[in-house]
Amino acid sequence: MRHVIALDVGGTGMKAALAGPDGELLHQARRPTGRERGPDAVVAGILDFAAELRALGADRFGEPAAAAGVAVPGIVDEARGLAAYAANLGWRDVPLRALLTERLGIPVALGHDVRTGGLAEGRVGAGRGADRYLFVPLGTGIAGAIGIDGRVEGGAHGFAGEIGHVVVRPGGTACPCGQHGCLERYASASAVGQAWAAACGDPEADAADCAKAVDSGDARAREVWLAAIDALADGLVTALTLLDPRVVVIGGGLAEAGETLFTPLREAVTRRVTFQTEPSIVPAALGDTAGCRGAGLLAWDLLDHADLTEESA
Repeated sequence: MRHVIALDVGGTGMKAALAGPDGELLHQARRPTGRERGPDAVVAGILDFAAELRALGADRFGEPAAAAGVAVPGIVDEARGLAAYAANLGWRDVPLRALLTERLGIPVALGHDVRTGGLAEGRVGAGRGADRYLFVPLGTGIAGAIGIDGRVEGGAHGFAGEIGHVVVRPGGTACPCGQHGCLERYASASAVGQAWAAACGDPEADAADCAKAVDSGDARAREVWLAAIDALADGLVTALTLLDPRVVVIGGGLAEAGETLFTPLREAVTRRVTFQTEPSIVPAALGDTAGCRGAGLLAWDLLDHADLTEESA
């Protein structure tokens, strides 16, 4: 059975799969990234994990994987196959595609983790069928993926979709990127958690606790929550003004609050739109499998492109 290897490399853990052509996961596995052992050990762990998956696929399906797709965090130079920079892994210009190609003996596609997850949400998840969509995960930070006709736009330099660094509060909270007032400093899960911890006096409180307090009618929690939603709505309206998406898919930890997030967010966006056409704002559908599914789709795209090239030769 023809299949591909899919790897989603995170700061603390790796998710992997053997994937079929429609994004289905035929086998799944997880293991720690092992970043405490250093960047070289992380790369070695990825290569070993991929090799194990190749052997497993050959044994289970009667043939080795036809290709592999890998999603990695940080800055990715997809054209050259480099994990260009990832501070949490200590990477700088790691030739990951070449290393995996040499180890596995098959074509390898490399992608940015958020854009890869966005690819999956667009093709087989909540954005399926939309010709234009924006995927925005609200986690430790905020990133984005711009979906256009079944592909994700990376931009000229690999930074397209970085909505978390749109300034929504000029002169506001300092951001590690060097600006002040960036969206992710107000509306990410970590920002909401920090604001709620300060408001309630519990340093261990997080965004999920804030959402629960909102549901229970806590006025302080509601103030924190609505401030984050206002900032998020400002950022989204900027994005829809520029991109005109048909669907906005919201994922990440903050989206787990369900309608506690989505109902006031839709209302806040509605209040802000003027000439723009308001998109559907929906929760992500694939959860933490989005990166793996997207990596698998990258691998299949690579094979499809190779097949087309052979046919035209």
